[in-house]
Amino acid sequence: MAELNESRFQSFGRVTPPAKKAVSAADAIALLTSGGAGRETLLAHGNGRSYGDTCLNAAGAVVDMRSLARIRSFNTETGLLEADAGTLLADIIAHAAPFGFFPSVVPGTQFVTLGGAIANDVHGKNHHRRGTFGCHVESFTLLRSDGQEHTCSEVQNARLFWATIGGMGLTGLILSATIRLMRVPSLDVMETVTRFGNLAEYFDLAEAADQANEYAVAWIDQLAGGRHQGRGLLFTGNHAEQGTHDALKPDGRLSVPFQPPITVLNRPFLKMFNTAYRWKKGRVADPRTVGYQGFFFPLDGVRDWNRLYGPAGLYQHQRVVSGEAAREAVPALLAAAKRAGQGSFLTVLKRFGSVRSPGILSFPRPGYTLTLDFPNRGQKTLQLLAELDRITVAVGGAVNPYKDARMSGETFVASFPDWRRLEAVRDPAFLSSFWARTAQRLGPQRGGLAEAAE
Repeated sequence: MAELNESRFQSFGRVTPPAKKAVSAADAIALLTSGGAGRETLLAHGNGRSYGDTCLNAAGAVVDMRSLARIRSFNTETGLLEADAGTLLADIIAHAAPFGFFPSVVPGTQFVTLGGAIANDVHGKNHHRRGTFGCHVESFTLLRSDGQEHTCSEVQNARLFWATIGGMGLTGLILSATIRLMRVPSLDVMETVTRFGNLAEYFDLAEAADQANEYAVAWIDQLAGGRHQGRGLLFTGNHAEQGTHDALKPDGRLSVPFQPPITVLNRPFLKMFNTAYRWKKGRVADPRTVGYQGFFFPLDGVRDWNRLYGPAGLYQHQRVVSGEAAREAVPALLAAAKRAGQGSFLTVLKRFGSVRSPGILSFPRPGYTLTLDFPNRGQKTLQLLAELDRITVAVGGAVNPYKDARMSGETFVASFPDWRRLEAVRDPAFLSSFWARTAQRLGPQRGGLAEAAE
């Protein structure tokens, strides 16, 4: 089995070492279909946009899925698209846009693979209307270490279907999938930016904004203090009735060409950036037409922007709390970061709706989700993240695993009490560093391939 250059198989946060061993998709498929799996564990690796270690497998090998990138079919009447698991969302957008279709759910980057979007059950700015990515998966083909390809849907191998959506790659190798795209009048977005002076104002605006718009997300000036504490901008949007159907090449006009020796995202820089960003983005109150890439994927325009955090990398912390708890928990989370003297370059607050995902380990649930990211400053940062975990769990919230690189097994269990349902159908030939660090330290009680079959 040919091995690949492991150094390029790493997580986006870069706080954990890159993969120790990587193999091609073709070699992994040959191994699984021949019944030779089992000597070492495998894990699919898409485009490395997960921030933590859910895309890594320190105990075995990662499988490079990017060679499987073919769009197999597209029905221009229904919006059903079938593609290989390694296909980027950027390519799906470009293929479907001329026919008036767009993915029903997109995360904050278009550089994720189809398989990765399913495995992490990603969410977007329209969860209140469309739910997660998994809500729009019609079916997929899953190769397991029994050597068989399993067609999975809500009516066929349903248990594997539910476990694989949001299952972080642990049920086998997704080879291809069929998803439902939504019809849109154009790719462009009619965007409205509303300033709010504090978090109470945001919470008063959020539900009505969701009811009136397809997309809604808020940016918080995390470092603002005094009477400005909790101020920010609420971005709402709907696809423009008159706009383009031409997808732009997502090549990134700007780039961070080298790794600075230390993080440049220090507190003085962040205060200056936040002030400038609030002024620039919030100065136009009237609706305006913006391009889809700037609205959905603003950071995709800067290649390798994670290098700005320095050689130690970054931690991203995302959590969700119920609507009842949010008015107290969100200010408490921001206050904890401020007390620790750590500034977040990206601070995003969104309202999740009640659309339920078919995935048993899906992260979104009704309430509010807050995302913060911090340069890795060692123990100081780890202590802050543990405190953010504590605040979240204390109010019955959950921490996002595919943004994580250090949560404890106890935090994971509190966030996902049904985790054993995934463990029961996890393919024994598949493992991630995250699962080894959390679930596997909590005890056995697992099933296997026979238990997964229907």
